[in-house]
Amino acid sequence: MARILLVEDEVNLARGIRENLEAEGYAVEHVADGRVALERIRHHEYGLVILDVMLPGMDGFTVTETARREGRDTPILFLTARGGPDDRIHGLGVGGDDYLAKPFHLRELLLRVAAILRRRVRYDAITALEPVVRFGGNEFDFRSFRGHSYDGVEQFLTQKEAMILKVLAERAGRVVWRDEILDLVWGEDVLPSTRTIDNFIVRLRKRFEPDPEQPRHFHTVRGIGYRFTIEPAEAP
Repeated sequence: MARILLVEDEVNLARGIRENLEAEGYAVEHVADGRVALERIRHHEYGLVILDVMLPGMDGFTVTETARREGRDTPILFLTARGGPDDRIHGLGVGGDDYLAKPFHLRELLLRVAAILRRRVRYDAITALEPVVRFGGNEFDFRSFRGHSYDGVEQFLTQKEAMILKVLAERAGRVVWRDEILDLVWGEDVLPSTRTIDNFIVRLRKRFEPDPEQPRHFHTVRGIGYRFTIEPAEAP
């Protein structure tokens, strides 16, 4: 039974979400304050955090950014009235795994929750045999979601970022279609647009490329997808 932390300060909405999640068999803990939520994430293990953005105490973006910086890899689903493109991009950028705008259908929320939990199981399976990737002075351990970039800076990836890196690294040297990434990372889950994948690639470049505008590893193949190149670190 997956344990879910629901962080929502609208009492009636939180009650409805909790009842529906529990009806699906999940164990749900509810808090209404961002700072309290961060403390829960620090000291307890959850399969998923469903997190509002506008919260008393600390907003959801700050909660997520802080948790990721501290090495917490719990999947996070933003649930918020701030559904504009800039907010979605920012939410993914600070470490969110998914983003659902209010108002929403409860059925879609339940599908996204199930999808995130399935992805974690699939992620553990695909990373078990080759848990570490090294390229151009970068190193990443898929088991801990931690690594470091070419300049020694510690990097911590979200589940989706890590899955995309794994898919590309396993197919190094060949073109991987965007639809193939969607199929391998999202599977039969609620699918994003291909533009979402592009945003993930931009984030990976910022983490691991000396010059994201002139990438050495994450190459765009216009109109098709991406090609990942593994090359040795340059000699000092």
